[in-house]
This record gives sequence, C-alpha cells and structure tokens, in this order.
Amino acid sequence: MAHQTWDPSDYVRHAGFVAELGRDLINLLAPCKGEEILDLGCGDGALTMEVRASGCSVVAIDSSAEQVRAAAERGLDARVGDGAELNFFAAFDGVISNAALHWMKDSDAVINGVWQALRPGGRFVGEMGAAGNIQTVVNAVMAALATRGIDGRHYNPWFFPSASEYSTSLQARGFYVELIRRFVRPTLLDGDILPWLKIFTQSFAQAVKPAERDDLYTEIAARLEDRLRDSNGRWSVDYVRLQFKARRPNCSLP
Repeated sequence: MAHQTWDPSDYVRHAGFVAELGRDLINLLAPCKGEEILDLGCGDGALTMEVRASGCSVVAIDSSAEQVRAAAERGLDARVGDGAELNFFAAFDGVISNAALHWMKDSDAVINGVWQALRPGGRFVGEMGAAGNIQTVVNAVMAALATRGIDGRHYNPWFFPSASEYSTSLQARGFYVELIRRFVRPTLLDGDILPWLKIFTQSFAQAVKPAERDDLYTEIAARLEDRLRDSNGRWSVDYVRLQFKARRPNCSLP
C-alpha cells in the first residue's frame, strides 16, 4: 500500500472541518481536571488543545511527523507513534480518537493497545468512518483506476466497519460498550473538491506515475460532479460516521 503523507497547512485549509466536527467527542469523553488523556491520531493538535483546556494532561500521538511537528508547535506533548504499536501501560484515564482509527487497518492491535494504555475504569471514545463512508468517492476512484488497468483495492488505506463489527471487536477485548452509533453526515466543502481529493485519496493516486496524477484527480472529480456537486456549484462529501464510547471495567477480566 502506498504511503499517506500530510501537509498540516493544506489540511487546515481544506479539511479543518474534521476537528470542528469532532468536538462532540470531548463531551462524550467528559474529561476532568487532573486526568491523563491520550489523543490517538491527533493531527495538528487542534482538538487536543480543547481537551487540554479542560485541565487534563494530554499526550498526543500521530503517525505523521509533519502533523506531530505542527501539534508540538502548539506546545503539546506530541509524539510520532503507530496506533497498532502503542507501548503505554495503565497510563491514561481516557483515550480519544477523531477521524483517525479508519486509517489503522489492524484494528484489533489498536484496540488491544488502547486497552493496555487505559487504567481500570478508563474510557475510550472515538469517531471514525463507518461502513458506507465516502462510498461515492470510493466508487469514482475505483472506476478511474480501472480504466487504467489498476485494481484500486490494493491501494485502499481505509477500514470502515459497521457498528456491530466494531462493537464486537471492542467487546472481544473486554471493553464494555456504553454507546455506539452509525450516522450519515454529508459534509459541505469550502471550495472545490480537488484539494480534498489530493489530501485524502493520494494513496490511490500513487498507483499511477507522478505526471499522470493530476489527470487522475480531474477524472475522479468529473465522475463525482453529478453526485456531489449541487445546482449552486457547492461540493459536499458523503461522510458516514461511527461514534462510540467504551470503558475498560474496573476489575480485571480473565
């Protein structure tokens, strides 16, 4: 699979809504002053700052060195790390993750790492792409690659589970699932869809030569125009989200 890279400036400019729409997670986490919290997949730290404002001590983890640098510039304790290889043990009262878990395809390893990172009674809250998330975009990307003789499934970086699938995985590790819900949230973009495509579908684009990538993005956008662009010329993306709250029980399970 191709490697995903992130430019913090481009992300804020064309996808700043991701952190804004993740604010509900803070209410779900209900952080208390003095607690220790892990932000898993922190990005540039915009949401992490709001958690810290609750009086918590926060560690921010992301796989992107560029995003971690941007988070560190905010004064956060930000570290490069792999969500599937967490090495914390009973270190946190809560773990929060917004729009990141669907990039971590080894979900069982992630859930196990979160379990180990939490103290007994600790909670895990998250929002991620759910089954059907950006399906219109995925279909257009696959079709555009297929015309070039490429099977896009080999370049798909995402894991979009159903509520029942993810709940089962959490419960299998011993979590008590307090809430899990799938909801549809079409999201209006601030401008053209091409910058969004260049941020989020670059793994697929790396299947073609660099000189051909702009043509690929343009073709994908053309395939999406009738579906995701309204009569006023405004673009949206067909987001479908999974939001959950799970708790590690106070007692140890066998």
